[in-house]
Amino acid sequence: MSPDPGEPVPEHRERPRPESDQAAPRDAAVAELERQRTELRELGLETSPAPRDALVDPTRPLVSRRGWQDLTFRAAAHSGGTLVLLIMTLVGVFLLWRGAQAIDVAGWDFVTEQDWEPNSGRFGIAAVLFGTVVIGLTAISVAVPLALVTATYITEYAPAGIKRFLIGVIDLMAAIPSVVYGLWGAYWLEGNLLPVAEWVSTYFGWIPVFAVSQFDPDDPLATPTVFTASAILAGLIVSMMVAPISAAIMREVFDQAPVGEREGALALGASKWGVIRNVVYPFGTGGIIGGTMLGLGRALGETIAVYLVISPLFVINWQVLSTGTNSISSLIALKHGEANDFEVSALMAAGLVLFLITMLINFAAGFIIQRSRSGAAS
Repeated sequence: MSPDPGEPVPEHRERPRPESDQAAPRDAAVAELERQRTELRELGLETSPAPRDALVDPTRPLVSRRGWQDLTFRAAAHSGGTLVLLIMTLVGVFLLWRGAQAIDVAGWDFVTEQDWEPNSGRFGIAAVLFGTVVIGLTAISVAVPLALVTATYITEYAPAGIKRFLIGVIDLMAAIPSVVYGLWGAYWLEGNLLPVAEWVSTYFGWIPVFAVSQFDPDDPLATPTVFTASAILAGLIVSMMVAPISAAIMREVFDQAPVGEREGALALGASKWGVIRNVVYPFGTGGIIGGTMLGLGRALGETIAVYLVISPLFVINWQVLSTGTNSISSLIALKHGEANDFEVSALMAAGLVLFLITMLINFAAGFIIQRSRSGAAS
């Protein structure tokens, strides 16, 4: 019987499922198997029933109670992290406590005064802080391009055998003691760098940073000894120490570049360099910045290699090619052996400044590297 056109057609509503079916998928699966067994029985193909527990694997509830192994590991991990932070805090507090006397005497002059004469009351770290920054920036200017090229070649171009060999060489370079680099710079690099420094000063001396006031290129009796023990020499030596660290970090991040994006760029017709420029480098931006900052932190704190090649100078020297520079770490190594109690306090204050700078740089580098590893840089 057809319904009256004037009457509303009742909507077909699906019969609500029982709450037991919604809340118990295991029982629903058992019921389905029982229905199939009934159909087989009607067809004369009945089989022996399987145990109820064998039809569906019992649900494994999450363990809410931690075992003693988990609790032990958790306590050890928390203790290790807390211990590291505690040690760093104690180092900072110790430097502040020992340097408080000198800071109280010098005041703000401690960061603006160039001379270093604690016994006469005139001392500050302006000159050595400037030299520290110049050496660090020089090292980074050389190390970062070298590390970037090295990491790119190892990641993208080197065959498997050569790649493993180069990775081992870079790790070995990072493990060489600082004194070895210092001796290499003092007895080999310095002598070979003199003609280069003289040429740069002769043809680029119109740039203030490359000028050397004690050198006259038109004087036939001019000696290149004015280019020895310079900030550029110390920076080049430190760059050889920093480059392996930066290259290792960059290589690790470049290796994590998404394979799908690489293959997609190649499928669209990109060249190898196009893939590197548009996929690898954007993804590894955090690693590049983090490796640079971590290398800068290492360069600012380098001591023995710089101490072996520089000529200590307590004046702000803008001419990086000329003789004479200094750094905070070299100042501490130079003066600590003959210092009295007040001079030790002044050296501790200088060490506190270096400690704060390097810690800030290293924390920033670690944060950036962590972001790059999590894929945020892409």
